[in-house]
Amino acid sequence: MIIAKFVSVIILGYLLGSIPFGVLVSRHIAGVDVRKYGSGKMGTTNVMRTAGRKAAALVLGLDLLKGILAVTYAGLIVGRSYMMVGDFALGMLMAEAVAALAAVAGHIWPIFLKFKGGRGVATFFGGLVALYPPAALFGGELLIIGAGLTRFAALGSIVAVVGTYALLVPLTIINGFPIELSFYALSGSVLIIVMHRDNIVRLLTGTERKLGDKAKRIATG
Repeated sequence: MIIAKFVSVIILGYLLGSIPFGVLVSRHIAGVDVRKYGSGKMGTTNVMRTAGRKAAALVLGLDLLKGILAVTYAGLIVGRSYMMVGDFALGMLMAEAVAALAAVAGHIWPIFLKFKGGRGVATFFGGLVALYPPAALFGGELLIIGAGLTRFAALGSIVAVVGTYALLVPLTIINGFPIELSFYALSGSVLIIVMHRDNIVRLLTGTERKLGDKAKRIATG
C-alpha cells in the first residue's frame, strides 16, 4: 500500500512540475514564446529578459508553488503510513522529499513541452519552503546576494543550492535533523548544477549573460 502511495506522489509531483507557467504567463502578458529567446528555458530569468519583471515575478511565485503543492499533497496522501527498510522508516517525510524532487524533474523535463523546460531552481526552493522553511530562507538570501553582487543569476542559483546543502549537512550530523532533508538538498543541488552546465562554461569563458541583459531571439535554421 505504501509503495502505491509513493508512486502516486511521484507522478503527481512530476505532473505539477510539468505545468509550463513560464510559457503560459509570457504568452498572456507579453504575447511571446519564451522558448524562442535567450536560453530557450521557461524559468524566471529568461522570462524576465523576454517578457519583463511583472511576468517574471508571477512565474517565480507559480514555480515556487509547484514545489509547495507537491510536498503538501504528498503529506496528505501518505499520512502516517510507513514501511521499514532495514532500520530506516520510509514514511511521510521521505514521500514529501521525493514528491518535491519529482516536481523539480517535471519542471526540467515537462511532459507537456516535449521534455524541454527550465532549470528547476524556483521549484526546488518551493519544495524546501514546505519541507524546512529556514533552509529555504537561507538559500533564497544566498541567491539574492550572489546574483545581486555578481549580476549572474546562474552563479547565484548555484551558490544558493550548494549553500543550502552545506547548511543541512552539519544540522543532520550534529543536531540529528532528518536525513530526508539532506537527501532532498543534495539530489536537488546535483540536478540544478547539471542543468547549469552551459552557464558554468560561459562563466568560465566570460561570455555568460548578466541580469538586465535582454534576451535575443534564437536563430532557427
